[in-house]
Amino acid sequence: MISKWNYLPLTSEEQKIEEQLLQHFANCPAIARLLVLRGMKSYEDVRAFFSPSLSQMPDPFLMKGMDKAVNRLNRALGAKEKIMVYGDYDVDGTTAVALVYRYLQNFYSNIEYYIPTRDDEGYGISLQSIDYASSIGVKLIIVLDCGIKAIDEIAYAKSKGIDFIVCDHHVPDDILPDAAAILNPKMDDDTYPYKGLSGCGVGYKFMQAFALSNGIHNMYELENMLDLVAVSIAADIVPLTGENRVMAFFGLRRLNSNPTVGLRSIIRLCGLSGKDLTISDIIFKIGPRINASGRMESGQESVELLVTKNPSQAYEISKRIDQHNRNRKELDRQITDEANEIIERHITALEGKKPIVIYDRNWHKGIIGIVASRLAELYFKPSVVLTYSNGFATGSSRSVRGFDVYSAIKSCRDLLENFGGHTNAVGLTLREENIPEFRRRFTEYVEEHIHDTQVTPSIDVDCEITFDQINNEFLRCLRFFNPFGPENPKPVFVTRNVRDFGTSKLVGRNEEHIKLELVDNHSKRVMNAIAFGMAEHFEKIKAGAQFDICYTIEETRHRNNSSIQLQVKGIHVSDTPAPVEE
Repeated sequence: MISKWNYLPLTSEEQKIEEQLLQHFANCPAIARLLVLRGMKSYEDVRAFFSPSLSQMPDPFLMKGMDKAVNRLNRALGAKEKIMVYGDYDVDGTTAVALVYRYLQNFYSNIEYYIPTRDDEGYGISLQSIDYASSIGVKLIIVLDCGIKAIDEIAYAKSKGIDFIVCDHHVPDDILPDAAAILNPKMDDDTYPYKGLSGCGVGYKFMQAFALSNGIHNMYELENMLDLVAVSIAADIVPLTGENRVMAFFGLRRLNSNPTVGLRSIIRLCGLSGKDLTISDIIFKIGPRINASGRMESGQESVELLVTKNPSQAYEISKRIDQHNRNRKELDRQITDEANEIIERHITALEGKKPIVIYDRNWHKGIIGIVASRLAELYFKPSVVLTYSNGFATGSSRSVRGFDVYSAIKSCRDLLENFGGHTNAVGLTLREENIPEFRRRFTEYVEEHIHDTQVTPSIDVDCEITFDQINNEFLRCLRFFNPFGPENPKPVFVTRNVRDFGTSKLVGRNEEHIKLELVDNHSKRVMNAIAFGMAEHFEKIKAGAQFDICYTIEETRHRNNSSIQLQVKGIHVSDTPAPVEE
């Protein structure tokens, strides 16, 4: 149970900004504080934050290599070359491929898409795919969400007369592939003003530049595909700030009004029709289903779903993908249980700052990334989960908050066949005999560089409020903070000295959760709340003890109705019973 609550203090400069913003939010002082914590420096910043506009997005030609990319694509169209749109098998890759393929199809027909298989080809550009492209006469491959490290593969393609345009967002190496053009805002010498784009986001910027280069200033057709970008942003856990927040805002609007035929079918299958969809719905329901195809079978099926205009075909594909997701969840449970058993047998050896590195030859390759995420969340340790595939140990790593697992993996690069990813998640491949040395050196690096606070479960608290402050004006302002995600998380509030209204009860199959009805000392308002996995506090709560809670405010909007519930993240129970009111 998380017991440490971190209160986020304001600097003296931030306090001055808060005082200025209070002139505009006098009735909701907590909102002024939240805005300062989100980096607002003036009321003009607040207005831009509260009212996202597509005009806030930077010029795509500010990205290094964009002129080269657009010129090579225009040359391919002019020469009627065969083009292949290639992408990773995860949600980011498949949405990126669907977006670029669908948009270019408006102008050009000699084009097809390709998604490598996870088991046979693995991550990134495969030699098999290049041979296939050569056999059908492809002259240009647009690769999305991978390719930044494919030096040998792109050289091989060049020897066969095939050019590459690389659209990636993963951390590049010092040596780059010899591509016709590379688009990646994370390159050291790229001055593009926003670095956090998803792979699909990079693809969107490429299509935006392509349109402008051809005198197309009406972006209606492209903007209609922002629902795909929103799905990629949510599923790939990229920052929900800056340009990503703008694209996610308008993508969610599209998702809620008139989504792509394939996404509409998935929404229906998830039971989300008619609901006001949020980033959380994508992360926990829509994204996993799109991902399941690439994990269990082939990501090609996901692209087929996202590009079709036929509702009947979309529904049939959705049903197959939903079954893949059911199978994925069963394997997920099995492998997670087995991983936990291994960890429990060695729990003493993992004390302190030591990370988790586990390997099993029989685990399903498509599931280990999910398992690594679960282990990192459960044990608060950077986690690497490996299995055996095509003669190598291959796997995924996930980090804890604030720790750069990419640098930790990179420190062992001489032991690896390949690796790539982000600060928080990295894929890697190595020879089986190198696992012990990798474990030793990875552990050594983590122990030397990680801070105690990063392996200590805690909750960051934004501010303290009372129940009477949660009024209509406060909720209205809070809605403007959407969409929530990394670097723009849901605000966490604390309310002190609350007590049971008398109707709280245990719920859940094993009565492990508490459904709460609470009041505080400032009003008679009764607040509904849910505390998952916190049944240990129930006896004291029912005995009348006062307690503090930290929580997020969850507002459910369904058609014309809305309701709020506090989702409790932590409880501190006082040993002194609350006074009985006369």
